[in-house]
Amino acid sequence: MTTFENLPLAENIDAVQRFTDPMTWGACGSQWNSGEQKTLQCCAVRQETHDVRTFIFRCADFSALSFEPGQFITISPMIGGQTIARCYTLSSSPTRPFAFSITVKRVPGGAVSNWLHDNLKPGDNLRASGPAGSFTPVGHPAAKLLYLSAGSGVTPLMSMTRTAADMAGNLDIVFVHSARTPADIIFHEELKRMQAGMTGLRVIHICEGFGETAEWRQPIGRLDLPLLSQQVPDFQEREIFTCGPQGYMEAVKSLLREAAFDFDHYHQESFDIAVLNEDPLIEQPSLSEQQQVFTVTLSRSGRTFSMPGNQTVLSAAKKAGAIVPSSCSQGVCGTCKTALLKGTVEMNHNGGIRQREIDKGLRLLCCSKPTSDLVIDL
Repeated sequence: MTTFENLPLAENIDAVQRFTDPMTWGACGSQWNSGEQKTLQCCAVRQETHDVRTFIFRCADFSALSFEPGQFITISPMIGGQTIARCYTLSSSPTRPFAFSITVKRVPGGAVSNWLHDNLKPGDNLRASGPAGSFTPVGHPAAKLLYLSAGSGVTPLMSMTRTAADMAGNLDIVFVHSARTPADIIFHEELKRMQAGMTGLRVIHICEGFGETAEWRQPIGRLDLPLLSQQVPDFQEREIFTCGPQGYMEAVKSLLREAAFDFDHYHQESFDIAVLNEDPLIEQPSLSEQQQVFTVTLSRSGRTFSMPGNQTVLSAAKKAGAIVPSSCSQGVCGTCKTALLKGTVEMNHNGGIRQREIDKGLRLLCCSKPTSDLVIDL
């Protein structure tokens, strides 16, 4: 029997990925590689809380998904006759590569989250690409970990915890999750079961209020330095991974700065998960800034439009009525990756494109601003 005991999480993952190499699967199927687009089939839908559901998928061609815990995929459902792309973190473990899941909170006004909750059912298909993202313990081996999450930010940390459980690693994990009320805690019962079965796992839930739960014995309020010091006195010795709304992550960073924590051992999701559930805002540069104006030509349609140099190509293209696949609008997911056929741009991305893709002429339109007239492959 292959075992992975006593290995740090990152080394465990490498071992599991070698163990589950596509060459060993035979007739089971091929591997779904990063950046490739696939058709997914929904296998099951599970209600987690009153406004959160988990959607479980398999690849329609029975291929396996190779990913690192904490990474996301980009789904592209057709809604109202238009393809809309959104990023969702994989909440499942890479040790189970043939069935994988996303866990989605219904967001008021969220086009995709509401569509998923109201429409997606077992047997339905949708297109997706990925996986992607650098918020993962791979490359950061540590035996003592602290996971801090709030709301639906629990999903990447749940993937990490499920991975550790599946690989029976000898890890010391403290998982601190914040929610509005006990009824809003995602994966509550599963985390209880995992804690009972994993010697090194301790789960702490912090709720802002009791809600309708009369009996609640865990902390009430919000995470702050005194509470963290009380609940996790050795937090200074741990590798910390944080995910949640932007305000929550900023509050965590603030309390860790107050404690003089070594940020070489701190990692957070690189985009605001709340923003990803909303339609990206179109930038409106001030008139005083509109000094340089460039012409952008869409090669496939021959359409042209003008834009200022301080606006992203994605924003200008959407404002001009062009249909451009996009999701995070923060240079993370890679959905808006497009070939630049002529001209130059200033691109400041957050890991959503690789150097070899840049060398081939690809650019992320969401984080590219023109420095000349452009011709793009749209």
